[in-house]
Amino acid sequence: MKDDGYQVTHINLDEGTVDIKFMAYYQQEAFKINIDEEPNLYMGPWGTSSVQWAVSNLTCQEALMDMPSNACVSINSTFLVVNSTMDGFYGYRCKCSRGFQGNPYVRKGCQDIDECKNTRDICEEVCHNTTGSYYCSKCLDKMDYDSTTMQCTSTKRKNLLLGIIIGLGSGFGVLLLSMSGVFIIHRWKRYIQSQLRRKYFRKNQGLLLEHLISLDENASETTRIFSIGELEKATNNFHQTRIVGHGGHGMVYKGILSDQRVVAIKKSKVIDQGEINQFINEVAILSQINHRNIVKLFGCCLETEVPLLVYDFIPNGSLFGILHSNSITSCLSWADCIRIAAESAGALSYLHSAASIPVFHRDVKSSNILLDGNYTAKVVDFGASRLVSIDQTHIVTNVQGTFGYLDPEYYYTGHLNEKSDVYSFGVVLIELLIRKEPIFTSESGSKQNLSKHFLLVLKARWITEIVVVQVLDEATEEEISSVASLAEMCLRLRGEDRPTMKHVEMALRALQTERLKLYRIDSINGKEKERFLNPTSDNDSPDQVVAADSSASANSPSENIKTCYSFEQEWMSYDGVSH
Repeated sequence: MKDDGYQVTHINLDEGTVDIKFMAYYQQEAFKINIDEEPNLYMGPWGTSSVQWAVSNLTCQEALMDMPSNACVSINSTFLVVNSTMDGFYGYRCKCSRGFQGNPYVRKGCQDIDECKNTRDICEEVCHNTTGSYYCSKCLDKMDYDSTTMQCTSTKRKNLLLGIIIGLGSGFGVLLLSMSGVFIIHRWKRYIQSQLRRKYFRKNQGLLLEHLISLDENASETTRIFSIGELEKATNNFHQTRIVGHGGHGMVYKGILSDQRVVAIKKSKVIDQGEINQFINEVAILSQINHRNIVKLFGCCLETEVPLLVYDFIPNGSLFGILHSNSITSCLSWADCIRIAAESAGALSYLHSAASIPVFHRDVKSSNILLDGNYTAKVVDFGASRLVSIDQTHIVTNVQGTFGYLDPEYYYTGHLNEKSDVYSFGVVLIELLIRKEPIFTSESGSKQNLSKHFLLVLKARWITEIVVVQVLDEATEEEISSVASLAEMCLRLRGEDRPTMKHVEMALRALQTERLKLYRIDSINGKEKERFLNPTSDNDSPDQVVAADSSASANSPSENIKTCYSFEQEWMSYDGVSH
């Protein structure tokens, strides 16, 4: 309502008051604003007031008698008298009865008030709401009032619920505490592990290797320092199913790097800390060697107590495994044996003379001659090799070779040199001829040294008496005699009387060439015989025959090798024959 400067701001049905705002007219002229569009517009201070009101100027009795015009239409309402002593005004207004609230001027406008819900703690125990009122009562025996649900609950149930709540809370607290403890312990272990890895890295001269790699541009491309995390991931945390070889010096694991390269990881048992600097220099140099018959060294890991070496993985196992496995017969033809021996000799000759720094292997044996997917020989070294300066002809060392292969001159001089590798290779040649292990059990049950047995037979009997049957069937007497003679020269007691690995390689290459010529002649003779029996083949020219034979001989190694060496035996002989 707005009239003559009055404005109603609020109507209170319960209190029967009206709040109004009004303009103080006596200041109207002082605040008048001259605006053409609104000439009577003015501004001035507003006043506020609260006055009583009534719905009618009838008394309550008169209103009760005049029911049709009675304003209090809600059955739960009552009359209130409104009188003004200043101007003699009287009347009435309506209000909801006690225990009700709402609008008394409409039907069903006054609704019951639920005191139990609207007023907490209105009763000490149980509250019961009634129409327009409420009443309180006590819980029965063995029951307690629950102020949360405002109901009586069984003492047992309450205790059960309390126990469940306490149990759940305690369990959650213990779980949270346990998880926090596990997290803290895990973080602490990782911290300790990280500190330990850093300690080993410094102890194993990792900083020296990093410096050497930074100085050599080639080394930075060929030598890699692996983290232990990488190798653990590659080997499934060095799981036993990844073991492909073991021996006196340590274990060999098969791993797959993140770039999908398959590698062999050598985990040695012990290393002399006094030689760690020499070891680091060896890794820096050996990882740069790139020869088709030498297993590639990718790098090392220095974050363990004993450094790990990472090599290229060679899938077809070792020469030892093929020659001496009890579960299979020999799968290598004599031509393949000559080829593998020549390739191995070439690799050792390269290490001795053609490499940038001469390298003595010191552990040449058939288990360290591996065969790749094409049965190409790959000489492998698992840490026994030693770099030698140009002016140095021998080194003094602890015994790191394998009995049966070790140079006997070492026992007299304590020195190892390139002729020590020649002696060990001579034992490998005997293995190809006789197919016995370096330390074998004789028919009488006694242990015998293969090289000593070979030399005794060579002096007293024909060598063909102890050569394996397959070699007798495939090799000529001249080839057997040549290989036996070459092995005898390699096994001479004095190192200076032995040939160099270069001479050994040349002799084996010559045998390989003669065998190739013999293969071609046999092939041509076979063609001539077929032409005699089948005249329709006369159109073939001799040149075509030779070309065909050459092609066949080039592929002969892979054809002559029978694939009877199982994949499960891959590298099982790696460094695995230490007697």
